Amino acid sequence: MELPAVPGLPQLLLLMLVALQLSAGNCPCSDAALCRPIRHRPDFEVFIFDVGQKTWKSYDWSQITTVAVFGKYDPELMCYAHSKGARVVLKGDVSLKDIIDPTFRASWIAQKVNLAKIQYMDGINIDIEQEVNCSSPEYEALTALVRETTERFHREIVGSQVTFDVAWSPKNIDKRCYNYTGIAGACDFLFVMSYDEQSQIWSECIAAANAPYNQTLAGYIDYIKMGISPKKLIMGIPWYGYDYICLNISEDDVCTIAKVPFRGAPCSDAAGRQVPYKLIMKQVNSSVSGSQWDEDQQAPYYNYKDPAGRFHQVWYDNPQSISLKAAYVKNYGLRGIGMWNANCLDYSEDTLAREQTKAMWGALKPWL
Repeated sequence: MELPAVPGLPQLLLLMLVALQLSAGNCPCSDAALCRPIRHRPDFEVFIFDVGQKTWKSYDWSQITTVAVFGKYDPELMCYAHSKGARVVLKGDVSLKDIIDPTFRASWIAQKVNLAKIQYMDGINIDIEQEVNCSSPEYEALTALVRETTERFHREIVGSQVTFDVAWSPKNIDKRCYNYTGIAGACDFLFVMSYDEQSQIWSECIAAANAPYNQTLAGYIDYIKMGISPKKLIMGIPWYGYDYICLNISEDDVCTIAKVPFRGAPCSDAAGRQVPYKLIMKQVNSSVSGSQWDEDQQAPYYNYKDPAGRFHQVWYDNPQSISLKAAYVKNYGLRGIGMWNANCLDYSEDTLAREQTKAMWGALKPWL
């Protein structure tokens, strides 16, 4: 039940809704204890995003510590996650021009806290990916929003967790100038979205890896150089790839793509389309090239021809490329790992699909 995000909504009404829900004992779980907030702080986070449906029943719950619900709220998911000791958190998104107003911020935060209480959730993942100018009022307002949200959640829901999603690098990616050190200090930790790293292509307009190894690691080095503790960083990896139409493909597999500008850059991954891992696995073996490995980017790709005779190049991550990045997480003491998104795998009963899915979950902790 999503409450309307209207700044003028009387707080008394919100508080009454929460009080009625909690006093009526409307816990949807078979055991009322499962409606209590999770308080345990794991040593290593596996932070996943779920976008809906019921695939969560097949996830590897031996690993999961937090589920960010970016689909429709599912009380059954909440009960099950709590039974496994995993937190379930809200999605938080809001227009930056609105949060300049402290009164609006307070109202927005109150609504999110109350919604979390009604739904027996354990916090919020703030996902704001809008442009911010370094000298704008939004720059300071965003840090204030994160700080105030964290303070309110921690005060009202014991054990709650507030996290913030950031780009793969702190170098103003996609014109997002954020106070990264301030935001990191204001919340529990950052989820670093180490994907869509071709959102701004400044060199040749060619297809490339969604999350090249060296470029991905350079982002973490830059965050840590800013003074952000590795224990404040979760590495987010992609369980999807990009399918690009090649305007031309060379003998050594260089795929020239259409010029689709994005936030000032002449080319971008918007020239391609996102493809979930489950579809990639259905296509790769029947492709023209089969799976290939790029040594420079430490990532797999393949080429195929569509019915119209056009060549495509698909870049993606697989257990091999993910394991390399996961090793960095452990070796450099990051807070944990996670992915966008858990729904991208094939959870059917097909034997090959089950093996592929198990391998992807296993790649999150290749040292086990």
